[in-house]
Amino acid sequence: MKSSNNKIVNDPVWGFIELDSDLHVELIEHPYFQRLRRIKQLGLSSLVYPGANHTRFEHAIGTMHLVRSALDVLKKKGNKITREEEEAVTAALLLHDIGHGPFSHALEQSIVQGVSHEALSLVYMNELNREMNGRLTLAIGIFLNQYPKKFLHQLVSSQLDMDRLDFLKRDSFYSGVSEGVVSSERIIKMLNVKEDQLVVEVKGIYSVEKFLIARRLMYWQVYLHKTVISAEFMMIKLLQRASELASKGYDISATGTLKLFLNRTIVAEDFQSADLAVRKNAIIHFSYLDDSDVLCTLKGWMEHPDPILSNLSFSIINRKLFKIKLSNNPIAEHKLKNFKQLCVERFHITEQEADFFVIEGEITNSAYDAAAESIQILYKNGKLKDIKEASDINLEGLTKTVRKHFVCYPEEILTR
Repeated sequence: MKSSNNKIVNDPVWGFIELDSDLHVELIEHPYFQRLRRIKQLGLSSLVYPGANHTRFEHAIGTMHLVRSALDVLKKKGNKITREEEEAVTAALLLHDIGHGPFSHALEQSIVQGVSHEALSLVYMNELNREMNGRLTLAIGIFLNQYPKKFLHQLVSSQLDMDRLDFLKRDSFYSGVSEGVVSSERIIKMLNVKEDQLVVEVKGIYSVEKFLIARRLMYWQVYLHKTVISAEFMMIKLLQRASELASKGYDISATGTLKLFLNRTIVAEDFQSADLAVRKNAIIHFSYLDDSDVLCTLKGWMEHPDPILSNLSFSIINRKLFKIKLSNNPIAEHKLKNFKQLCVERFHITEQEADFFVIEGEITNSAYDAAAESIQILYKNGKLKDIKEASDINLEGLTKTVRKHFVCYPEEILTR
């Protein structure tokens, strides 16, 4: 349904974006959605790229703009899409990230353990649907890939969806990493539907190749930048320590909402509880959480008597991040043990507590997973080919999952 009071958003990436649906305006103005203004899109990446302070709010608006462009293209090529379907798939994209917690992916599974942001997004979609008397039922069906027209779901979630087309260009713009610039408009112009799947016409093949390469480069240069990894795992360890102390009865000062989750007063199961009061309590309190809760709490913890809590908080707030080393092979056990012993001596902590200062793990990067779902190229004769086969360059390297191991530790333990 068209809005009787159109609104315009001036987006630095896509220009003027018109909000012409009452449903979409109502969703954007809802407190659950407005909270996304206070959630950084790239988590702690601004510690490496100072301009990367954009939010999930901007990204969601951007995906809305792109999907409307894509729907216009598909309709002009003879694909039947109703007004109700347009409004629904656009709503699904607006809400696809509404379940993100503070600092986006950086703290996923840390504040609410055992539930992904996608699952929480669905929780909030269902809650909004109840509030709006079923007006999001079709959007939820598309989001869950339960609607007969499967290509609509692919616009929301696939290897060439509007989410990826927006975040690559947006994250490139704000970080200043030019390798992420992709021809989103060109790819959208080349979209079509064949056999109920989203395809790219052969003229767009080079733009798709660039998209896959840009995705690979952005992961190594921005999303999996080693300093960002160090900061994110320090934050994860910090919240683990806070929860551990809270479980032992220590008073952990935090903003009221964050304290509920650190104390495990609210847990993942509460979001699906059959008890309406329990479920509503979890949904409302999570909707109050944002980046400012964590930053405000960390500033208070810098003075905490626990040396782990105070040290990690001070280090993150003042960007005194752990040294990180990457390796193609698992980190040798004797190296880890040596780093932990140095931490014991330096910070006067136990060997067990040294696990909060010596952090090991692994990261993976795969730009294209043809086994999960392929990007199909449509030829003029109506034939379809996977991008890997259609491309005249070797994309084999982009399909390979690259795995790197890492260890983070305080640099000062190596100085005497």
